[in-house]
Amino acid sequence: MPAISVQDLRKVYGEDEVALDGVSFDIEEGEFVVVLGPSGAGKSTLLRILNGLTEPTEGTVEVNGEEVRGRRDDVAMVFQLHYVIESMSAYRNALTGALSRAGLLQSLMTWYDEEDKRAALDALETVGLLEEAEQRAGSMSGGQQQRVGIARALVQHPTLLLADEPVASLDPKAATEVMGYMRSAAKDRNLTTIASLHQVNIAREFGDRFIGIRNGEVVFDGDGDDLTMEAVDDIYYGEGGDDPAEVLEA
Repeated sequence: MPAISVQDLRKVYGEDEVALDGVSFDIEEGEFVVVLGPSGAGKSTLLRILNGLTEPTEGTVEVNGEEVRGRRDDVAMVFQLHYVIESMSAYRNALTGALSRAGLLQSLMTWYDEEDKRAALDALETVGLLEEAEQRAGSMSGGQQQRVGIARALVQHPTLLLADEPVASLDPKAATEVMGYMRSAAKDRNLTTIASLHQVNIAREFGDRFIGIRNGEVVFDGDGDDLTMEAVDDIYYGEGGDDPAEVLEA
């Protein structure tokens, strides 16, 4: 049984804005999958449906054999914007990943279990920030803040990690660092991961498998050897798409 099964997924906004149209694929446990495509292709909509934030118009999504209906505690999300609480330390931000287990009152009173506290420190160590655990998040760089966001997601103990353009706002060096830590965390935990990216060169370096979406449809599904210039052209070249040469240089 695949860890993720997406079958005939269709999402229509309003009367005729088709975001996804017949998307189907299976993902095995522990795979690190990168979703590629031009702006407006449907990548974010796909991740929001996988996370239970958006309901599909048609089709089904299953995580570990269970159909996704609303938010799931075992699915964690890393967003393009860091969404850290700048006044709190990296450690306290990471601990908020345990909110679903601790409850709001406990979290406000900082009554976290010792297991959750250890999980926060372990997650910060995984993303290379253990020595900065007590540093205020607001004083950190954008790349460090995104790594705090990854740590927070890991504290949820997810079986599926989603990342929606997690390095879009970072310079190439910071983007490479963030993706490296994310991949290491996923591999260490055998954590199924789906990340949408726009930068093909960075995607090539870290992805096991690549799914290309254009105009709401899957137009590519393969590994790094299959992701040729012609394949990139097919993913990005189209109405509203980007110049493939510019995408490769990003």
